[in-house]
Order: sequence, then C-alpha cells, then structure tokens
Amino acid sequence: MAKNGILQLRSLREQVYEYLRDAINRGELHAGSFLDQKHLAESLGISKTPLRDALIQLETEGFVSILPRRGVVVNRLTLEDVRHLYEIIGALEGAAVMSVGGQLAETHFEQMRSLNAEMVDAVEAGDFNRYYARNLSFHEVFLGLSQNGSLLRMVENAKHRLYDFPRRREFLPEWELASTGEHTAFLDLLEGGDVRGGADYLRDVHWSFAVQRRFIVQYYFPEADLLEAGGI
Repeated sequence: MAKNGILQLRSLREQVYEYLRDAINRGELHAGSFLDQKHLAESLGISKTPLRDALIQLETEGFVSILPRRGVVVNRLTLEDVRHLYEIIGALEGAAVMSVGGQLAETHFEQMRSLNAEMVDAVEAGDFNRYYARNLSFHEVFLGLSQNGSLLRMVENAKHRLYDFPRRREFLPEWELASTGEHTAFLDLLEGGDVRGGADYLRDVHWSFAVQRRFIVQYYFPEADLLEAGGI
C-alpha cells in the first residue's frame, strides 16, 4: 500500500477500498464469491481494521454484502439494480441541471459538443476506453458546476456501481451512438434556453430504464435469462 516506505496521502482505508473495487472491476473478485478476509489482510500486509472499513464502504455502495456469521460476498448486478441506479442517476443529474442551468455558458456548450464528437469518433475507431472517459467528462461539465457535495457523491457512487461490476470493455455501437444523439438533443434544449426541458430529457430519456431497457439487457446480461438476471 506504500511505496519505498513513504506513506501515500490517501488513508489506508481508501487505498484498500480502491484496491478491492479495482479487483471487482477487473473480474478478479467474482460476483457471488465470498471474500477470504484473513487471506486478503495478509496478502496486503494490513490489519483487519482498514479492510473492514473498506468493506463497509463497498457495502454502502452495493458492491458487497456483509452477512452476519457467514462473511462478505461480492454482489451480483441484477436488472432490478440497474433500474434503480438509472432512476437515482437520472433524478440527481436532472436536479443538478436545474440548479446550474443559469450558469451554463457558450464555453460549456462548446466543451460538451466537442466531447460528444470525440465519443462518436471513439465508437467509429472501436476505442472503448476513450469513449468511456469522454462520456464521463461530458456529464462532469454540468455536474462540476454544482455546489451540492452530497448530490455529487451519490451520483459518483451510483456510477461506480453501474460501471464497475466488473466493467465490460465492449461496445454496443447502436447504444453508444444513440447516447451521443441524446446528448445532442439535451444540448439543443439547454442552448435554446429550456433548462427544464433539458433536465426532463436527461431524466426521462437518457437515464430512463424503460427507454434504454433493450440496450441494458444486451449489454449487462447478454446470455442470461431475465428471471436469472433479476428481471422485472
């Protein structure tokens, strides 16, 4: 956790948390498996306290469940989980747009349109990592104007759970391009002065589980029966 005997600025709990979340993201800790806490603590060279604290944070974000007298299990991401996460992110990002809409200037619109164009280019180039990064950056343009720290933390936590489950580094080009089209429609509303319309569109279309459902099933559960995936 430390390099060359020099402690990093992040707390030990934060370092352990990031290590475990990255391990889930990479698929090294499999959904449905129980964690060997003794082995983890020994392999990381830490006590059980920072490990326990990191696991509590992961449980709060939905990555694991701490089961009394049974241990810690890595949670599966179900279709119901995805629906709830879409509802949460849509509501919160819509609220953020309403609160910062008056602060959005031409430079913000130019930045978002540029990022959106880069997303299209990334799809055409088959560059998943660039698409993923630009997509997050697009939303960060307006979220970054918000002073509501609690809202921002909730959005960040929900996106961690949605995207790091583990993350599949594959495209559904139809979905990715549909998403960039939604970004364009969203920006058209905002640039036209319709902040309420932009917020509603973001919540009711871009983050609508009903609208995105067929893509969600294809991406998250390509080989699973909906009932098995926790279907609705």
